[in-house]
Amino acid sequence: MLQRERCPADGDLGSLQSHAGTGEIHNSGFRPDLIPNAIGPGSRFSASPPAFVEIGKDITKQEELWKMKPERNLDDDTYSSQDTGETSMLKRQAHLPHMVHVDAFDCPSELQHTQEFFPNWRLPIKIAAIVSSLTFLYTVLREIIYPLVTSREQYFYKIPILVINKVLPMVSITLLALVYLPGVIAAVVQLRNGTKYKKFPPWLDRWMLARKQFGLLSFFLAVLHALYSLSYPMRRSYRYKLLNWAYNQVQQNKEDAWIEHDVWRMEIYVSLGIVGLAILALLAVTSIPSVSDSLTWREFHYIQSKLGIVSLLLGTVHALIFAWNKWVDINQFVWYTPPTFMIAVVLPTVVLMCKVVLSLPCLRRKIMKIRCGWEDASKTNRTEMASRL
Repeated sequence: MLQRERCPADGDLGSLQSHAGTGEIHNSGFRPDLIPNAIGPGSRFSASPPAFVEIGKDITKQEELWKMKPERNLDDDTYSSQDTGETSMLKRQAHLPHMVHVDAFDCPSELQHTQEFFPNWRLPIKIAAIVSSLTFLYTVLREIIYPLVTSREQYFYKIPILVINKVLPMVSITLLALVYLPGVIAAVVQLRNGTKYKKFPPWLDRWMLARKQFGLLSFFLAVLHALYSLSYPMRRSYRYKLLNWAYNQVQQNKEDAWIEHDVWRMEIYVSLGIVGLAILALLAVTSIPSVSDSLTWREFHYIQSKLGIVSLLLGTVHALIFAWNKWVDINQFVWYTPPTFMIAVVLPTVVLMCKVVLSLPCLRRKIMKIRCGWEDASKTNRTEMASRL
């Protein structure tokens, strides 16, 4: 039944009730049976003038009475026609979907609370800002402060491009690893509890709800890293260095400066970086609501989980090949500190290794059974006993 209410203060003395199933409309305020000669045989709506004059007077009196009556809530209205036994529609609650009772001086519920400013982005932005700041200070210490202290050489010109371009990939791959790390932790928690019906800790639940924002920030920083890398040949300092390299080659009487392994290194890690960025772009596009709604759950889950791990793997291999033989170069350890690419691959490597362990058949089958509703009786009973104690 579809009911519709109107407040009498609006000037409508009758309450309108519509039956959606039958199409009947009843007006409890204006009743034709109380009007003599209201409907004649010869006309569709014919009435004597005195009858309508009396009705107009009654309506005026009722309007004055409504003005004299104090305002009340719709739920507390007790004005009813006791003579006829008919109860006013104001006293009966309407069962409309999404209907909210609003008092005279109440505002809608959606306006009672102030709108929050990017609530789901706070945690990812905070973590990205912290990681960026620490990486920037660490890189400045190695690239700028160390040569200034040891050899009195100033390399502050490296900060706008070179230093920033070492910070961006570090933060990007860290945020991408943080997208898939809570899934690993959730699987371990489910294996430990033996059931999927026990709630995750609040911090883990909040972390899992922010994975989309972590991924989008990672993609944004990866795009910036690609743009900064493409700007290398346009830098004036790079052109001066290129002239110096050519002059040194002439001074050393070298006809060919070709270095085979260095060529292979750059070709491979650039190619892997492009493919990884393309997969990240696909993940970002499928996270758009209009695109994700057009996909089935199986398709969306495959893209976000399987291709996401592939992009993390490509990013990790990209960093490892970029390092090449620098892993064993002692000169890379400035003030006994490892280079940034060594620190950047630690967390992604841990996540990938955990994914490999959890994908083993013995663990994978148990995780799938738990997520399908199976419960380990021994662990669930132990948990219930601990909760009772």
